Amino acid sequence: MLHRENLASIFRENTSRESGKDVILSNITAVRTLAEMLKTSLGPRGLDKMMVSSTNDITITNDGATIVKDLEVQHPAARIVVETAKVQDSEVGDGTTTAVVLSGFLLDEAGKLLDQNIHPTTIIEGFKKALDKALAISKEIAIKINPEDRNYLREVAYTTLSSKFFSEGEELDKIIDLSIDAVLSVMDKVGDEYVIDLSNIKMVKKRGESVEDTELIKGFVLDKEVAHEGMPRRIDEAKIAVIDFPLEVQKTEISSKLSLTSPEQIKAALDEQAKYLRGIVDKIAATGANVVICQKGMDDIAQYFLAKKKIMGIKNVSRSDLEKIAKTTGATIISSEMDLDSSALGYAKVVEERTVGKDKAIFIEGVKNAKVVTILIRGATDIAMDEVERSLNDVLNSVRNVIIYPYVVAGGGAFEEELAMRLRKETLPGKEQLALEAYANALEEIAVTLAETAGLDPTEALVNLRTMHAKGLDKSGVDVMQGKLVEDMTKIKVVDSLKVKEQVLKGATEAATAILKIDDLIAAAPAKQQPQQQEGGYPGMSGMPGM
Repeated sequence: MLHRENLASIFRENTSRESGKDVILSNITAVRTLAEMLKTSLGPRGLDKMMVSSTNDITITNDGATIVKDLEVQHPAARIVVETAKVQDSEVGDGTTTAVVLSGFLLDEAGKLLDQNIHPTTIIEGFKKALDKALAISKEIAIKINPEDRNYLREVAYTTLSSKFFSEGEELDKIIDLSIDAVLSVMDKVGDEYVIDLSNIKMVKKRGESVEDTELIKGFVLDKEVAHEGMPRRIDEAKIAVIDFPLEVQKTEISSKLSLTSPEQIKAALDEQAKYLRGIVDKIAATGANVVICQKGMDDIAQYFLAKKKIMGIKNVSRSDLEKIAKTTGATIISSEMDLDSSALGYAKVVEERTVGKDKAIFIEGVKNAKVVTILIRGATDIAMDEVERSLNDVLNSVRNVIIYPYVVAGGGAFEEELAMRLRKETLPGKEQLALEAYANALEEIAVTLAETAGLDPTEALVNLRTMHAKGLDKSGVDVMQGKLVEDMTKIKVVDSLKVKEQVLKGATEAATAILKIDDLIAAAPAKQQPQQQEGGYPGMSGMPGM
């Protein structure tokens, strides 16, 4: 049997290896460091982080998903938590900061148990059973709502946005109403279930004005402009041809050469090109189309002929935008001039090029399928508009989550404190009970962190919260905006989506247990840089026999 120290002989030279409890504690420290950095961003009074990339691009945000993505975390254990935040973002679109912070709190509590010589497997089992109990209790705590009740949707949106770029006043109210209208516009009801595809909500950023001037367009805004000066800038009762073939003479796939010996031949070749393009434009006009939206290029000659026929042309539109325009207007994407037909055209009441700030954009409004809308984001700087976009992404997801899964819980740490109190009343066999209590302690830290960001004394706030919940005030939490504890967070309209909370619990627990399972860290030696290939042979060939 090999001794532990002899195992190093099986690894490549300079391979590093750590094992045992030291590895677990090292991983816990890495995740705690990440969580400590992010926890100051939690809640309405959370602070922003400024990240400067290697190319001096600046990002200022308190959005957990954006922070962990931009940080480019290298520590392998911390990267597990980063992946958790990414999954949280893709699944429910909100709660990323909470997921990372809770992972750190769980591992912090696990570290204390390890110091008491409790085996990692016992902690892992205790955490998993605590999660199952927490999910069951969560449904009991939650309030079932009517998903069509706009008041609840407003409260969820308000809670989500209160920790974002918008803080209060008319600006916040406008963005809340805009977000709810956007989600309801793309919502379908199939039987008793709601179907919401947020990809039908497009966001276009245009610098200028202020965030208050952000507006919802019931239609599609294309970040392009009309291809030719002679084309009309507005078309009423638009019949739209959506094409993905170029309106230009295509190059041949094989190399070819055309020999011209006289000016007459040059003129004849150009005339033939013009005739070919005119033929395509005539076919488009024959369908009755007065707007052409093209995925590919549009030759100057084609633009000229379109302008003569008073047809608006837009070129070089991305494939994703082309598909959304087709869906919005009821058009069929035409892939060849042979398929040009009036039945493939889409319809919009108006297609117009408008000036937005210093830029131009194409507005397609009054469409057949109103299930596609556009949010036109305005702002003084690109940094501000980027943060508005991230905030809107969170609130749109929050509203969608509540409609699809109509349960809400009291915010401001009330949910976590009530969950912690009820978990402590549960029992598990043996030392797993300690893991259950550690899980409850970690949940309580969320409420403590909110109290800290509100400027309260964390210890005093925790004691008072425990007392209030013990008296049966299960919705009591921290009013971060006013810096005080309140008996019912729902009365001040602070509620969270249960779907987001459940995903936070699942993601944080899975990340923590995955990290606790690791007791060996083997890091391969950096790959040696290969010598440059020499002319006339391969690296190292000169040392081979016979060379």
